[in-house]
Amino acid sequence: MPYKTLVNNDLVLQKAGSRCKVLHTDKGQVFVTGPVEAEELAEWTLDEGLRAFRPPKQQKEALITITKMKHGQIFVARHEDTVVGYVTFHAPEEFERWGQSSLDCIVELGAIEISPPWRQHGIGKALLDVAFADGAFDEYIVLATEYYWHWDLNNTGLSVWKYRDFMTRLMGRVGMEPMGTDDPEITSHPANMLMVRIGPKVSREDIIEFENLRYKGKRML
Repeated sequence: MPYKTLVNNDLVLQKAGSRCKVLHTDKGQVFVTGPVEAEELAEWTLDEGLRAFRPPKQQKEALITITKMKHGQIFVARHEDTVVGYVTFHAPEEFERWGQSSLDCIVELGAIEISPPWRQHGIGKALLDVAFADGAFDEYIVLATEYYWHWDLNNTGLSVWKYRDFMTRLMGRVGMEPMGTDDPEITSHPANMLMVRIGPKVSREDIIEFENLRYKGKRML
């Protein structure tokens, strides 16, 4: 798919409703773009290092499935025809607490993964920058459920607490912050956390309902 003029690391339009940022690395140019369509993903290969959740071929199918879900959006970092990183967004699953309400404005940041050989190039930051650019999620409550057992402690060499700090800083760059909850999965370990960004266009009524959801109906405002 052709790109319009790309200027350094600035965000530019790739197509209507889509954005792109270019990173110049010692491994070559990386196009950080999205939301991408299922047809685009089908043409690309996932890097072999993208196996935090399942083998790359299966993960590719999972990403294609997400594009067809409610609120489903995929942003990718691509070197030539190989996806080296991605971030996913979708509506919360119905079996989760966050999907058991009438709120239609909740979007879950499901996963962010960078292939180990491609880390230290600012790809994770760029993925979030592109995803949240131009007020894309200003009408939504975006949440991420961070569980320590999903973190890549082995490859990074970080302790649980240093990795937690890393994730807090990474997501904090787009306005997400830790929020309290009595959700059993979050409270099962002190390193787990609920990261949330409440968009500036979310109504006060929806904010109150979300607060009640965080604490099973206990009004916090």
